Amino acid sequence: MTTETTRQDGTLHHDYIIVGAGSAGCVLAARLSENPDTTVLLLESGPEDTRPEIGAPPAWPALWGTEVDYAYNTIPQPGTSGLRHDWPRGHTLGGSSSINAMVFLRGHPNDFDSWNCSGWDYESVLPYFKRMETVEGGDPRFRGADGPMRPAPASPDVANPLSEVFLRGAAAAGFPLTADFNGACAEGAGWHDLSISEGTRQSTARAYLHPVRAGRPNLTVLTGARARRLLIDGMRCTGVEFDHQGGAVSAYAGAEVIVSAGAVDSPRLLLLSGVGPAAELEAAGIEVLHDLPGVGRNLHDHPVCGVVYEAAQPLPVGQNNHAETSMAWRSDPSLAGPDMQVMFIHLPFNPPHLEAPANGFTFGVAVMVPESRGSIRLAGPDPRTAPLIDPNYLAAESDLRRMVEGIGVAREIAATEPFAPWRAREVLPGPDARDAKALRSFLSTAAATYFHPVGTCMMGSGSESVVDPELRVHGLDGLRVADASVMPRVVSVNTNAATIMIGEKAADLIRHGAGPWLS
Repeated sequence: MTTETTRQDGTLHHDYIIVGAGSAGCVLAARLSENPDTTVLLLESGPEDTRPEIGAPPAWPALWGTEVDYAYNTIPQPGTSGLRHDWPRGHTLGGSSSINAMVFLRGHPNDFDSWNCSGWDYESVLPYFKRMETVEGGDPRFRGADGPMRPAPASPDVANPLSEVFLRGAAAAGFPLTADFNGACAEGAGWHDLSISEGTRQSTARAYLHPVRAGRPNLTVLTGARARRLLIDGMRCTGVEFDHQGGAVSAYAGAEVIVSAGAVDSPRLLLLSGVGPAAELEAAGIEVLHDLPGVGRNLHDHPVCGVVYEAAQPLPVGQNNHAETSMAWRSDPSLAGPDMQVMFIHLPFNPPHLEAPANGFTFGVAVMVPESRGSIRLAGPDPRTAPLIDPNYLAAESDLRRMVEGIGVAREIAATEPFAPWRAREVLPGPDARDAKALRSFLSTAAATYFHPVGTCMMGSGSESVVDPELRVHGLDGLRVADASVMPRVVSVNTNAATIMIGEKAADLIRHGAGPWLS
């Protein structure tokens, strides 16, 4: 391997360059730099993760719209009455794992089996899920014992009492309970794991990067380093051009460049670099270097809506993430895994244009295996211009139908005896919205993002795929993508844990080819 150098022309040279210090990028930087003979450059466009709200679990909503959030917006969505939706995306070390709601769920085995990608079935990815975590007393068949992350359910001394009410309500409505979503049974209602350790958020920056950063001279971390384009020579990616401290810098990789900028900015960087659908690039004023039709396609996200109730008594102040329990179920018993989720939230959770009382709670109803597909496109050739984000919410009839049915499930649980002391009145959709027509009308204004975009650099071998099962970009040498953008289909849960797993597996693919390297 080469060593890190800075040449007289100001260019940087490393073995590996990782673009994006997010949920997967921090993992990659920590794992690749374990080899002291390998030099790694990690580029993060945002600042250091020093805002105090990042570490305080209940404070995550206060991070939206700050300097640690890209604060993107979608284009108007026909399926939601032409609304533009806010799309928070992490813009700091740890990426979205530094601003999300800290729900740590892996997904159902069928989620990974359905990807139909060699080496990414459930049995193949399970060792990586185990490798990334330490779970005291966990079932060793499924849970890890010596990894950087320490996920756990809310501890009884700080858990919100409504979390237990939700579980008793789900059981009263006839739904099964699970002892561990990340263990033997990934569906039913239960306490889900949280990325919270000793009362503090565990982002991938805090779990993977910070513990090793100071002690590894072979690892260079640059914040405020916004990638402008990939440097491509012929059919090989040789480096990255990025803005840093007011100037343009070129960095070159002796081995590989790994793009881990997320489902929005990974395809955006490829497009800005001339890698993507040729006609689309030409229309945006970008020189076509590699015609790859799938870049930016297959965008999908979990659509969610809040069924909100005013509380009959004051709600306790949350000490965790405001959402400690959830339920996964199948809208059709013949399905191979769950496709619906209710996230129980101890706050009113609704779009800003809909009103709800402050003292309330929410059943967040989400379609977890959506059929609607959208895209990420460029608005022009300037890297400073925000991308055109089109998730195409509720375009598929099945997504809309299942959300209507999900509202019925939430109402069924809310009507049970355990909720009687807490339930004052339904605020959203409200008691007048009873038939399918009224509920569809409500969803057109209430459905929004669950903050789980994936798929825009899809893994596979088909014409719309962008990377192969080793995460190498089709048709280019020296370039991989490793983040949520490679998921062919979104997992049926919150996406952060699966994205961390992708970072772990990517590190092995890079270091040791397609074979496992599990220490």
